[in-house]
Amino acid sequence: MKSIVFIGSNKSGTSREALNIAKQMGYYTILFTDRAKFLQQREEFPDVHLMILLNDLIKKESVLKEIKQLIEKGYDVKACLSLVDPFVSIASQLAKELGLHQLSSEALYKMENKTRFRKALKGHSFTPFFSVYDKTQSIDSFIRQTKDHLPLVVKSPESNGSKDVILVNTIDELRKELLTVQKRKTTVPLLVEEYLIGPQYLIEVIVHESKVSIVAIIKQEITNRKRFIITGYQFPAQLKSNELYMLEKSICEIVKTLGLVNGPCHLEMRFVNGEWKLIEINPRISGGAMNQIILHGTGINLVKETIKLNLGKKPSFKKTKFQFVYAHYVIIQRRGVLLKVTGKKRAQRHKGVIDVYIKPRKGKILTPPLSMGDRYAYVLATGETEEEAQRNALNAAKQIRFFLEPM
Repeated sequence: MKSIVFIGSNKSGTSREALNIAKQMGYYTILFTDRAKFLQQREEFPDVHLMILLNDLIKKESVLKEIKQLIEKGYDVKACLSLVDPFVSIASQLAKELGLHQLSSEALYKMENKTRFRKALKGHSFTPFFSVYDKTQSIDSFIRQTKDHLPLVVKSPESNGSKDVILVNTIDELRKELLTVQKRKTTVPLLVEEYLIGPQYLIEVIVHESKVSIVAIIKQEITNRKRFIITGYQFPAQLKSNELYMLEKSICEIVKTLGLVNGPCHLEMRFVNGEWKLIEINPRISGGAMNQIILHGTGINLVKETIKLNLGKKPSFKKTKFQFVYAHYVIIQRRGVLLKVTGKKRAQRHKGVIDVYIKPRKGKILTPPLSMGDRYAYVLATGETEEEAQRNALNAAKQIRFFLEPM
């Protein structure tokens, strides 16, 4: 039976959609997961034909051994892929080992770590000031080198979803974060970057045989509290022709410099004083509702086209519709144990609403957001204009209420 191996998946979002879409395409879906809870909830994964638990998916040799055993049993594996950090490049390497169609593993590997891609793109106009701090350096010396660039953003190079991303405005705040790193057992260095002010956009890209296809440009709404949390996605972003030209030029230069010949990626970029600056790049489609935003806005199923790319087939980006779409994510203000959630059905009845998704279950501990994973619901809505789509989503989201037992 023709099979596709997936390395890792989340319970929801684009990585979960990929399993369902692969099944719809007629493939036998095999999921390698490191989450024992998924096995306990096996009945909730009807889109997974075979689920295999491995405690450490980073160990390529262990995963490869398991896949080869499946092939010996008669499974006709046609692709090996991942839409989850940090397994994207490993899945591509496994595909190569298995003689399957391979994406640009080295480029994907660079994109999986913030320090790696910053160093690869150093010296380009779209790269802001950055510096890397490790525990062997003097804190005072590092502060002298970077203080003129305050305010700064401090990041763990391996973080994702805004985890461990902190804004520091003063020398004292910077010193505090550096001291925290020195106390940790980890040897992972700290990435310190210039804080950029300007509108931020997310760009979904697929590269096939060196041809760069910009599938979607989405404006992001950022809620800036303890962390940078994206709470709104507006599609399509409204850019002036010269801004769009400059953006396309920058993206092509980024992709070429990183050596991405075949593969997906999404970039976060800010338009700062007439220039595009790269904030992040990741070697996969964005998570959450991104595939649905693009699907309802253009008719393009980006997850499906990503799967086709991994199968060695040519992806198609023909638009069959045009709609303004807005996704609003719901966050909470205080910590507590979830008692119940109300308002989902009322929200679904609001004008323009396509989907309402509630993430946590009763009994879950909810907190104010420290990462993108702490967004607990979203409303997806369309409209005749971008303003109407946003208004429809926000009005519907007001119906959703989380009842918490304080902790």
